[in-house]
Amino acid sequence: MNPEPVRIFVTGGTFDKEYNELTGALFFKDTHLREMLRLGRSRVEVSITTLMMIDSLDMTDADRARVVEQCARAAESRILITHGTDTMVETARAVAAALVGDGGRPASEMTSVAKTIVLTGAMVPYAFGSSDGLFNLGSALSFVQALPPGVFIAMNGRCFPANRVRKNRETGVFEEAS
Repeated sequence: MNPEPVRIFVTGGTFDKEYNELTGALFFKDTHLREMLRLGRSRVEVSITTLMMIDSLDMTDADRARVVEQCARAAESRILITHGTDTMVETARAVAAALVGDGGRPASEMTSVAKTIVLTGAMVPYAFGSSDGLFNLGSALSFVQALPPGVFIAMNGRCFPANRVRKNRETGVFEEAS
């Protein structure tokens, strides 16, 4: 039995930032996803679509609406979104509200969407070589194939329902929120 293909939507974020050694500036060029999947020896069938290449702090409501629209229109029922960590929770909740209509319900009740959508990112750019991005990508690919329908965030080997997660800005990790 072949597993379902996974649609990957790229939005940018630290995951895909490049480093200019002359100026020290971070910038966007192209996604590293194909290289990361190759290095990780992934055998998951994926389709990659770049929606935008922006820092998540620059993401607007219109950008989030585009992410929601693309998730709704995707033929695949398993979707992974690479996203900057600063506003990943806001985007996950926007997707959940639009596709699940979660309205603050408990995570156990967030099953009205027929798709499994997982957002992931990195705290350190992949281009730095010591990034958590490769690990997070692999974990998210596993989670998106194994989880029931709903919207989730996968970071650092853990997975959280969209309505029960927060980024702890003091520790730089994602954790369960009440």
